[in-house]
Amino acid sequence: MNTNTIENVSRRKFLRGMFSTGALVLGVHFFPEALWAAVRKPLFGPDVKDTTFNPNLFVGINRDGTITIVAHRSEMGTGIRTSLPRVLADELDADWTRVKLQQGIGDARYGSQNTDGSHSIREFFDVMREMGGAARLMLVRAAAQRWKVSPDECETRNSMVIHTASGRKLSYGELASAAAKLPVPQKQELQFKPSARWRYIGKSAPMYDLAGVCTGKPLYGLDTNLDGMVYASVEHPPVLGGQVKSYDDAEARRVKGVLRTIQIPTFKPPYAFQALGGVAVVADNTWAALKGRQKLKVEWDNGPNASYNSGEYRKMLQDTARKPGKVVRNEGDVDAVFAKGGKIIEAEYYTPHLAHAPMEPPNAVADYRDGKVTIWAPTQNPQAAQDAVAGALGIKKENVICHVTLLGGAFGRKSMQDYIVEAALLSKEVGKPVKVTWRREDDIKFDYYHSVAAMYMKAALDDSGKPTAWLQRSVFPSLMTTFDANTMYGAPLELGMGWNDIPYSIPNLRVENGPAKAHVRIGWLRSVANIYHAYAVQSFSDELAHVAQRDPVEYLLDLIGPPRIIDLKSIGYWNYNGNAEQYPIDTSRLRKVVEMAAEQAGWGKRKFGKGSGLGIAAHRSFLTYVATVVEVEVSDKGEVKIPRVDTVVDAGLVVNPEVVRNQFEGAAVFGTSVTRTGEITATNGAIDQSNFHNYPVARMNDAPYYTKVTLVESTAPPAGVGEPGVPPFVPAMCNAIFAATGKRIRELPLSKHSLSA
Repeated sequence: MNTNTIENVSRRKFLRGMFSTGALVLGVHFFPEALWAAVRKPLFGPDVKDTTFNPNLFVGINRDGTITIVAHRSEMGTGIRTSLPRVLADELDADWTRVKLQQGIGDARYGSQNTDGSHSIREFFDVMREMGGAARLMLVRAAAQRWKVSPDECETRNSMVIHTASGRKLSYGELASAAAKLPVPQKQELQFKPSARWRYIGKSAPMYDLAGVCTGKPLYGLDTNLDGMVYASVEHPPVLGGQVKSYDDAEARRVKGVLRTIQIPTFKPPYAFQALGGVAVVADNTWAALKGRQKLKVEWDNGPNASYNSGEYRKMLQDTARKPGKVVRNEGDVDAVFAKGGKIIEAEYYTPHLAHAPMEPPNAVADYRDGKVTIWAPTQNPQAAQDAVAGALGIKKENVICHVTLLGGAFGRKSMQDYIVEAALLSKEVGKPVKVTWRREDDIKFDYYHSVAAMYMKAALDDSGKPTAWLQRSVFPSLMTTFDANTMYGAPLELGMGWNDIPYSIPNLRVENGPAKAHVRIGWLRSVANIYHAYAVQSFSDELAHVAQRDPVEYLLDLIGPPRIIDLKSIGYWNYNGNAEQYPIDTSRLRKVVEMAAEQAGWGKRKFGKGSGLGIAAHRSFLTYVATVVEVEVSDKGEVKIPRVDTVVDAGLVVNPEVVRNQFEGAAVFGTSVTRTGEITATNGAIDQSNFHNYPVARMNDAPYYTKVTLVESTAPPAGVGEPGVPPFVPAMCNAIFAATGKRIRELPLSKHSLSA
């Protein structure tokens, strides 16, 4: 990275520079197609007051040759702030060393800004190419007019337009003013670069902000500071839906620096992204706010959720999973096959609630003035922040400006905007900018938790050990309870995450879902329902392989069956909102990653001693196919080490290979935390865990020693990469534990089990 030429600039500075120097600017509305219908106005510059497009810009070129590209998605370590702009820069034929990135504020005209669900590249790959291609064509036409030649005689290279025959050259900066006078080309006029000419797409590059991150540059939400700002810490109700009966703040106000206390009303159902409620301590520094909060005396009415105890709830979920549920996929007649008897195998699996626990806890700064509010926050979805704040303050969405900082981890938590709403409410009350900072204890005790789940599995085996009938039943409180507390069954998107899309070739198959009520806030966490569904399906598959006395890899491939396209239109399969023709369920791709992962790990070719072994699992999620082999070593004392992980990924077209490999290496660490220690429990409605001492995440000595990630070369459309690495890792590790010790893990986390010899 050339830190002398690539830098962050403020949005105001960017716009001021564009207005004062004369520039070529392109923008896009909510639907990309609107770009091509737009009527372009003449060049704006010193003598023109109006912009040609709206100021929510994707690309701008100044006379000095500087190219500014807007990153409209949030950066939390996935590299999207680098990858999407590089797609545009490639199609623009831009010199990357002349590129500056500008973080987009929340604005619907960018299209979706929700950096969640592993769909940023999939959703905006073509849009970014169109934006770059349109700008490039306008520059070429401007050069052709100056040279009085046909645009077909010109080519572009590294921010230059070149007349092929004469060798004449003009830089993009020299052409910016003239190009801005031209009409926007129609979409159908664009001719995109062939893949053979791509300079950035498919090539590894460091993250744009890497130097700043490594040198401690203030880039994150917690780094935000405004003149006159005050600081707040909120004492939340210990039980979801709890109300303040009364509180005494006398001692809190005696703490030096404490300015006042403010009661925040408890949300009105559904809780969605509303503030939880409670009592805020406002001070002239964070430490004083925290110390004052410790002195608060609050009496709570904990409400109906005070009866929630996770141990009892687990038994209820498991009982429900043993009973017939709502059928969400049915092929053949499993009941008839089971009635015949023979070898019938049953197993139950259970996963607890999980917390997100990002390294940077929730925080936000809000500045409310005259019916308008400006926000600075590490958010995955600035448009959702606008909606939530506007609703809480009773103002119009357009009166909420949301600036997006870098996110110090998120995993889904920071697409839920409650902490931002708190800052906005408090700023309106005190009449000053307010920074709200959550402690780690707040982060873990008041999360939107990954759902607890109980799964029941049953299969009838033929003489070769292959299933002739397969029944699976899943019971979990749905994340849709966030928006409707009366929701009792899983939503199509949850059931479509590794459950009703099971890719096995089994003649008699039934998939069911049972009812469950939520007593805590349920949210989406990295890979969502795929975690518990893949855990059950892939663990049970491994169990059946051992019952059949067959090699697990061979058996898994037999379950997947011959290469084919699985058509689930009849059940309304969600398919991650991907077009079924463009993103079919293709078992040939799943088979390939299984075969490659096994080969890469030396499956069947390596000898393992006592306490060592390999486990494999494969899963399709977010339209990406992944197979993972985990190697474990278990000591006589039950201590688990992970010497090696081999993961093979078919994510279609990959924009930035190094960033993608990083995501799957990180998924192995994240999956280690889920498998080894991830567990949130509740007693009388209150969460038992509070910090890393009782909600530990993987440390260096817990994490895999070596993770090798292989990307399958593919011309398929780009798919998701941020989340698909987690689901197969969890069962692969549990299957490896069985291979090493003979102990089957049907309940997570591992910390609940004794693995000692």
